[in-house]
Amino acid sequence: MSDRLQSLTARLLDAATRAGADAADAIAVDGTSISIDVRMGKLEQAERSEGIDIGLRVLIGQRQACVSASDISDSTLTTMAERAVAMAREAPEDANIGLAEPSQLARDWDLATLDLADPDPEPLPQNLEDRARRAEAAALAVEGITKIDAAAAAYGRRNIHLAASNGFSGGYSRTSHSTSCVAITGDGTGMERDYYGDSRVHGSDMESPEHIGRIAGERTVARAGARKPPTGSFPVLYDERVAASLIGHLLQAVNGTAIARGSSWLRDALHGAVLPDTLSIVENPLRPRASGSRPFDAEGLPSAPRNIVENGELRSWTLDLSTSRQLGMTSTGNASRGTSAPPSPSVGNIALTPGTQARDGLIRDMGTGLLVTSMIGSSINATTGDYSRGASGFWIENGEITYPVNECTIAGNLRDMLRGLVPANDARTHLSRVVPSLLVEGLTLAGS
Repeated sequence: MSDRLQSLTARLLDAATRAGADAADAIAVDGTSISIDVRMGKLEQAERSEGIDIGLRVLIGQRQACVSASDISDSTLTTMAERAVAMAREAPEDANIGLAEPSQLARDWDLATLDLADPDPEPLPQNLEDRARRAEAAALAVEGITKIDAAAAAYGRRNIHLAASNGFSGGYSRTSHSTSCVAITGDGTGMERDYYGDSRVHGSDMESPEHIGRIAGERTVARAGARKPPTGSFPVLYDERVAASLIGHLLQAVNGTAIARGSSWLRDALHGAVLPDTLSIVENPLRPRASGSRPFDAEGLPSAPRNIVENGELRSWTLDLSTSRQLGMTSTGNASRGTSAPPSPSVGNIALTPGTQARDGLIRDMGTGLLVTSMIGSSINATTGDYSRGASGFWIENGEITYPVNECTIAGNLRDMLRGLVPANDARTHLSRVVPSLLVEGLTLAGS
């Protein structure tokens, strides 16, 4: 398949040259996905999709255009190239676009070390259905569960190849396995739900369906009788399953696109303190068996670890070639793209420095406040960092969980929130974003 995609991208580049492009890059993605849903012991839905998507970007001077298709015939490739060139000639000039210099390109990479593709055969649909049924049965076995909203299992494989007229050509494959369950307790207006799931690159690393279903059921039963918390200023502990959203807001704010536009609340924070001085955020796109890993970026630049935040200090924006040129900097090798748009900067695997306490220790320390296990909606001011989100979870009194809560809003400012983070040590290390539970002091709660 790699040879097939390599040949396909070479044909696209050849078509672009014949159509009059000064430079071009091409991407081909071959994908297979299978998903099985069951509900109350019966097959609810079964889907399978296969196909090849191709994308071509052409450059005429400092103008560019992108086109995509799912047909790989010679006539389609020729038409794509001709249309892309015609579009590029009408596009506005952009001084920052352009392919990488040959000296910048990735030359050697070790796909075996990354281990991004499961060598085992594609799972049979009946095996996926069995996983979903077992997860559902385990959830239903938890006392207090009234029904299952969804139990699902899925598999996917993507083969990717990127080539450009600057001489770059490279490809890799990645796989994904997942199982999830959403359970319900109660009826009518007293109904509550919760979930659990697992997703891995290799099927052999997956948690058992019985474990997934049991955790989904136990989480759901714990939410029975949820009510609004009091209104006021309280500490808030973001559970590990939602804590990555806080770090995600920081990552969005240091994205080169936002910085180049001047629309980020961290636009003036480079080399300044954004986290406590005990915390760092490290990006590592070369972690084995991690969903955010890759040997090179979408512009053919080599992937490498970097410190986004080091000892609390913001050390780097997240840049592709275009934003790095606009800012007078060097690309961080973070270009990402699909088949229908030019590259843009994006972060892959990250890890936040863990703390020294378990989550229960932070619960004891916080005294009275809110443990958040689910976030609902979002209102984030990208230029000021003002933060407001709906949440549900559990109310803490005297360092102990007392009752489940829902229908409340948390508000604060991200600058202050991030500077006061206290992490636990409960991050799941196989995730792309390795972030533990996070305690934030003094947020405003709007409840009853």
